[in-house]
Amino acid sequence: MAHTAPHHKKISTLHMLVIGLSLAMTIGAWLYSKHQVDKQIEARFIASRDRTVDLIVDRMSRYEDALWSGVAHARSLSGELNARDWHTFSETLHIEEKYPGVNGIGFIHYVERADLPAYHEARSSEGRPIQIYPEHDLEYLLPITYIEPEAANAAAIGLDVAHETNRRTGLLASRDSGSARITGPIVLVQDSGNTPGFLFYTPLYAGEMPTTVAERRERFLGVVYAPFVVRKLVEGLLSKDLRDVRFSLSDGEAVIYDEHGPDEPLYDVDPMFTDTVVVDMYGRKWTVNLRTNLAFRAQNSSAQPSLILAGGLVIEILVISLLVMLSRSTKQAHSLARDLTAELRAKTKHLEKANAEIEQFVYVASHDLKTPARGIGFLVDVIEEELEDVLKSAQNRGELQMQLNMIRDRVARMNDLTKGIMEFSRVGHYGSEGEPRLPVSNLIEDCVADFEVDPKQVHLASDVSEIACDSHNFRRVLENLIGNAFKYHPHPRAAKVEVAIKDRGDRLTVSVKDDGNGIAPEFHDKIFDVFQTLRKGTEPESTGIGLAIVKKAIQRHGFDITVTSSEGHGAEFSFCWPKDRSQSSMDLENVA
Repeated sequence: MAHTAPHHKKISTLHMLVIGLSLAMTIGAWLYSKHQVDKQIEARFIASRDRTVDLIVDRMSRYEDALWSGVAHARSLSGELNARDWHTFSETLHIEEKYPGVNGIGFIHYVERADLPAYHEARSSEGRPIQIYPEHDLEYLLPITYIEPEAANAAAIGLDVAHETNRRTGLLASRDSGSARITGPIVLVQDSGNTPGFLFYTPLYAGEMPTTVAERRERFLGVVYAPFVVRKLVEGLLSKDLRDVRFSLSDGEAVIYDEHGPDEPLYDVDPMFTDTVVVDMYGRKWTVNLRTNLAFRAQNSSAQPSLILAGGLVIEILVISLLVMLSRSTKQAHSLARDLTAELRAKTKHLEKANAEIEQFVYVASHDLKTPARGIGFLVDVIEEELEDVLKSAQNRGELQMQLNMIRDRVARMNDLTKGIMEFSRVGHYGSEGEPRLPVSNLIEDCVADFEVDPKQVHLASDVSEIACDSHNFRRVLENLIGNAFKYHPHPRAAKVEVAIKDRGDRLTVSVKDDGNGIAPEFHDKIFDVFQTLRKGTEPESTGIGLAIVKKAIQRHGFDITVTSSEGHGAEFSFCWPKDRSQSSMDLENVA
């Protein structure tokens, strides 16, 4: 019994390793799920952000198309516009229906001071004289001549946009570039609310489109323009009720639109996401500042990571409970074994009965441990069902499914361990006098069939035709040794196994030799201990019990097993076996 203390220590280390791995898997699954959920929510915000910015850019592009259609209309008239023509043109645009947010569409003439009388005469001939205002000292004037709908924009007719820097600068930039331009922030004269707005210009030239700045200035006739109140522009884009982000617009340092005030519906004091996008808007830089609102928070609050964490912790508790039960069972088994050993030293006649009780106890304990393992497997199925939507996602499927499958693999591993323990405990329950004899050739044929190998891969050389003593355990020993030879061979289909059974008179000597990778000498003793395995990460799973069963079955007849091997040169396992029951000398102290 001196060997039991270190064995118990190894079991305790295994317990700690299982708990650590289980906890690591739980935390890993939780962190991965949380990361995936956060990525999905961020992707939704990015999509909302891009959609909002694209709406602004797309709507401005549509307004630009409308202005260029006004330029084309003016060119078709060689620049000789009148109020009736402009009214007819604007009606074809259906501004209020197709261009929500725009206040109107108009035309601004470029008038040198020397040409001012002719400008007034032309307006008078139309029956609509215009009073240009306000006064300034520039050598040219930029009066708003036409704008539709005229009733809503009457206050703007006659306004000389040259008097104010932002209006003038944007118009001259459009003239010199030959492209559409907007002004910096202004307040429209027709806006009674005095809210930020801007003007949108497209230039008109006499004749063909000029190619140089000098030509553009020389042949410049005026601009088709549209006045905007930013608030109305945004309202025409998308209703707040249909957006789960709020934004503000800034032109330089000036905020021209803002939805970030606490009085805004669904205002989130601590938004989940914020971002800033700078847009090149027809010669100006608009800064779009976006933030999520309470609607976004409500739609993107996921309990999936918490569910995974809770489920993982439940599994962790079950694993710990299982290991505590195993530890207690082990301690109880050791305690009972010590008590029985003391009794056996005094009462050898009760040895077999006491040993059977110990083995039955371990068998029952191992059998009872299957229930918590099945509970863990059931809980994994429940979690997978709860996360069905997540697992269907192409982004989430691989990693999360791998974690769930890993838990299942560990449960299967636990079942294999308990099954191995049960088999280990039952080694001594065979070998009765009435057990049938075992033909050696039949045993080899069964191994070939069970392991699905070519019969030529297993060579048998035997001095006896059948096994007369404890044939059940002899079959188990040979199956384990031959099975391991194929299982851990780097090329199982090419493996060769030689089985030799020699008659030594009072016993049989048996050897199983393979041509696999071999075993380093420092591990020759270790491989026969319970739960010990030399499996590499790429090799098949092993419970570490098979060779322990082999050793126990051989030792119960008073013999031992040895291995001759070195790395890269295969391995040969050798042991003795009684020819019949009369030659089986069981060491009662070892069995206990």
